[in-house]
Amino acid sequence: MTAFARRRSQAAWGTLTCECRTVNHRYLDPSLRLPEPLRHREMAYRERLGRRLSRGRVELQFRLEEAERASGEEPDPVALRRLRQAMVRVEQEIGDTAPVSPLDVLRWPGVLAGGELPEEAVVAAADELLELTLDDVDEQRRREGERLVPLLEERLGAIEAYVAELRRSMPEWREQQRQRLVERLAELGAEPADERLAQELAILAQKADVSEELDRLDAHVAEVRAALEQTGPVGRRLDFLMQELNREANTLSSKSTAAELTRVAVEIKVLIEQTREQVQNVE
Repeated sequence: MTAFARRRSQAAWGTLTCECRTVNHRYLDPSLRLPEPLRHREMAYRERLGRRLSRGRVELQFRLEEAERASGEEPDPVALRRLRQAMVRVEQEIGDTAPVSPLDVLRWPGVLAGGELPEEAVVAAADELLELTLDDVDEQRRREGERLVPLLEERLGAIEAYVAELRRSMPEWREQQRQRLVERLAELGAEPADERLAQELAILAQKADVSEELDRLDAHVAEVRAALEQTGPVGRRLDFLMQELNREANTLSSKSTAAELTRVAVEIKVLIEQTREQVQNVE
């Protein structure tokens, strides 16, 4: 299902924004964009998305805008010593390097006291923000699902009506089939015994019988309705049921011995395809 949610949190260290966008996809396909202080939380966030969402292409992004922080007046001697050791090692490994200005040194993280970002506070804010954003996403997807149910019910009802129409017409088609066979034999000048004619009609009737396909269509429609009443994720089950419905409709077409049966089978396939497209929006 499609959804978009944005949440924002402000603190003394800056502003953190969380955005989550979901679009239809057969499986769960998360994509994350995180600022440096949250990089180590990527796997935890992926697991959280997996617990909250079962399918869909999900784009999750955090944006961090740091506030200007007061810096100490004196450089930290320990930080300066570590930076100096690192610079000496770099020169030993790659040779002469461009000179580093004092201003560049002062800009190095941790050189001036008070210049560090409180990462624990940022992570705590991000964790809380993610839950609130996913709550908003869930609510949007739930409302979209509620709007889809009447549309799916309408198409399921139409499929059932076509199946009932085919059942009512089956005796008429059998009689038409018998009449065509009698007329064909008359054209050929043959006069088969009634027993032989009955055998041929029985064979033809067996090959053209679609009772099982109609029963399975009704059963699959009932399963779709039952799935729609469940509270958990049902998208993949609905995908499977759409495949089964389409398989029965194809068999119906292949067994067709009347133009009307072919027409109704095509109408059923159209309804199944429309339902399948809508099912892609169901989690």
